[in-house]
Amino acid sequence: MFLCNTRLPRFLSQFHHHAHLHLLSSSFSQSQPKKTTQPSFLSSSSQWRSHCNLTASVIGKLSLEDDTVSSSYLSARIWCRKDIAGLLSDALLCFGASSASIDDGDGDPDDAKICVTSFFEECQDVAGCISHAADSIGMKETPSYEVINGKEQDWVKIVEDMFHPVEVTNGLWIIPEWRTPVDIQATNIIINPGLAFGTGEHPTTRLCLLLLHELIKGGEHVLDYGTGSGILGIAAIKMGAALAVGVDIDPQAITSAHRNAALNNIEPDQMHFYQSKFKVPMPSSVGIENAMGENPCDGDIMAETAKYDIVIANLLLNPLRDLASHITAYAKPGAFIGLSGVLSEQVAQIREIYSSFLDNISVSEIDGWACIRGIRTPDQPC
Repeated sequence: MFLCNTRLPRFLSQFHHHAHLHLLSSSFSQSQPKKTTQPSFLSSSSQWRSHCNLTASVIGKLSLEDDTVSSSYLSARIWCRKDIAGLLSDALLCFGASSASIDDGDGDPDDAKICVTSFFEECQDVAGCISHAADSIGMKETPSYEVINGKEQDWVKIVEDMFHPVEVTNGLWIIPEWRTPVDIQATNIIINPGLAFGTGEHPTTRLCLLLLHELIKGGEHVLDYGTGSGILGIAAIKMGAALAVGVDIDPQAITSAHRNAALNNIEPDQMHFYQSKFKVPMPSSVGIENAMGENPCDGDIMAETAKYDIVIANLLLNPLRDLASHITAYAKPGAFIGLSGVLSEQVAQIREIYSSFLDNISVSEIDGWACIRGIRTPDQPC
């Protein structure tokens, strides 16, 4: 598990701060045991931990202008009981750590202790942070730890080196902006995620891309519900859709999506992006703003209810569950709807809820993540 805070290095850690807001932005944190004092905005579920795992592979080139792209740091290795490692990691972030990762591979699997590695700015009081973090989660003693001085790093280069072109399927590639396409004849989607989720590497994004690749024949209107970097909408246009519309609650995601559309030479009339004012978008003309902060009229996404041939929602379990009627309302009767961002073990919940809205439900999976697809029933009220 890897967690970041908005500290050193700032451009590196900003992504997780955004991801935390983006993934939990609708105030739908995953269910968690009531036995701990874990804050309500944190999740103990394997899904949240899996999303944290992808932080290092989804950061992207965030801010080349940041004055901390090359900086030294302090690294602390902290040993604690396995059952409280997640809580301690979260607490460390609250008390000033830039990042916290649980080294799952360290030591004997039967060992009761595990190592948490945390990074700090050089000037920070590491001992104080660890002590306060331990006390905040009820540890009676400060855990044992060691601190190492880290060398100055070029963080932009380190992060960029993490990313390589990804072939989603034959002839469909996701290319980081700073990389050269492998096959110039292929459908190449150029992406700089900035502060938004979506580089094509995570299984949920790949599942949605594969679904779009299968469904799009040409001329479709596609809604990307929770657009992030805009990768799905951009892919839809490059595959032949006539129009793609992306919605997100985070203004930084909208900015990122616009930039990525421009990188891919997508015309403004082919893609529209809207920011939702409210945490739970409703199918009405209220609560949606376009990227300029103005209320759109005829182009309002909410005026397009029951107008889309394909609706893709790559979110999380709880948003998908609680927004089922809203997500499906945007699709035409007989349109395809794809739902992802859920673990394979959570598919039964989604299938049960969406069975009221969808026919011919089927599931595809990659690495323990799932995408549920179905066809909107003709009698669903708009």
